[in-house]
Amino acid sequence: MKPTTLTYLRKCKQDKRKFATITAYDASFARLFYDNGIRVMLVGDSLGMTLQGHDSTLPVTVSDIAYHTRCACCLLTCRLWLIPRQSKRLRMRRK
Repeated sequence: MKPTTLTYLRKCKQDKRKFATITAYDASFARLFYDNGIRVMLVGDSLGMTLQGHDSTLPVTVSDIAYHTRCACCLLTCRLWLIPRQSKRLRMRRK
């Protein structure tokens, strides 16, 4: 399978062609998804509610997202990781 690039994703959007995306926060799930043909994985601030048990995504820092991105991509050969646009609003603080 060809590598997924930003050019490819832009072309899909332009052609209104759908592609699968999924959220992965660790190596085991990223590998499972990759082995099943999903090449676009997201890591974002939702990890605050799904993994960390917070009531909102506000306590999540960019460092948290970076850590989980490293975890998700460590077993994969692909190197294109997109951080959702909402993540730009993250607060840079710890509890």
